[in-house]
Amino acid sequence: MPINIPKQLPARHILEKENIFLMDTERATMQDIRPLNIVIVNLMPEKERTETQLLRLLSNSPLQVNVTLLHTATHKSKNVSASHLNQFYNTFENIKHKRFDGMIITGAPIERLPFEKVDYWDELTTIMNWSKDHTTSVLHICWGAQAALYYHYGIGKYELPQKCSGIYQHTLLDSTVEIVRGFDDVFLAPHSRYTSVSVEEIQANDKLTLLSLSEESAPFLVMSKDEKHIMVMGHLEYDATTLALEYERDQKKGIRAELPINYFPKNNPNEEPTNRWRSHAYLLFSNWLNYYVYQETPYEWK
Repeated sequence: MPINIPKQLPARHILEKENIFLMDTERATMQDIRPLNIVIVNLMPEKERTETQLLRLLSNSPLQVNVTLLHTATHKSKNVSASHLNQFYNTFENIKHKRFDGMIITGAPIERLPFEKVDYWDELTTIMNWSKDHTTSVLHICWGAQAALYYHYGIGKYELPQKCSGIYQHTLLDSTVEIVRGFDDVFLAPHSRYTSVSVEEIQANDKLTLLSLSEESAPFLVMSKDEKHIMVMGHLEYDATTLALEYERDQKKGIRAELPINYFPKNNPNEEPTNRWRSHAYLLFSNWLNYYVYQETPYEWK
């Protein structure tokens, strides 16, 4: 799929080296097709890395996608330059008059904070409320998934005894649902978080369907019955080395961090980890784009 992104976006150069089909606005305007418009609410601190990860996964489809990057105006980012945000990102005020076919809300390393204590919580809830009428489908990732469960369905999170970090095995509960079409009955996915949500509360909610879980990391994939919201508790978008970088970061900060589970070969942090979840990551994103965005969005939004 051709992804329409700015020529100067740093992620572009990385993806071009991977032979991913990209195009700029000039060429995209010459395509006589209806592109999908996707807005990414990027809450991750290292925004450039997350941009690359998500754009890579959005590439696995024959559909053309226009991507809009959004950051919260009420939070000052410490790990990305102001010039990068000014050049490539929008704020909600700039785009709230538009409609989007799909929205992605990323995770954020703030899960120990109560939702209401997050400095951009009011802004994020405004965006989530706006998404009800201005987007066709929303994909929520990790903390973004917990935030969606809390805001839309009243399901809170709880703190784990220790950080859930590593590659966990998950069981598919219903292979007939289109978001998991092509998934293996058992598959791997990365997790990196300090909190979780209750399986029982999800199963007791008549507006939600639990699609996948694991014994160690609990719920993984949840979908609303109206198929508007898809919540992914882990990080299928992660690169092979992302958990290693997070582990090194925690070590440097003096945070007592256990080795990510089932991640480093022979549990040796000097060994290069391998990506064992890539195929399911591509499947999830291509299924979302096709079945929940493209197939459901009217050709012309009124």
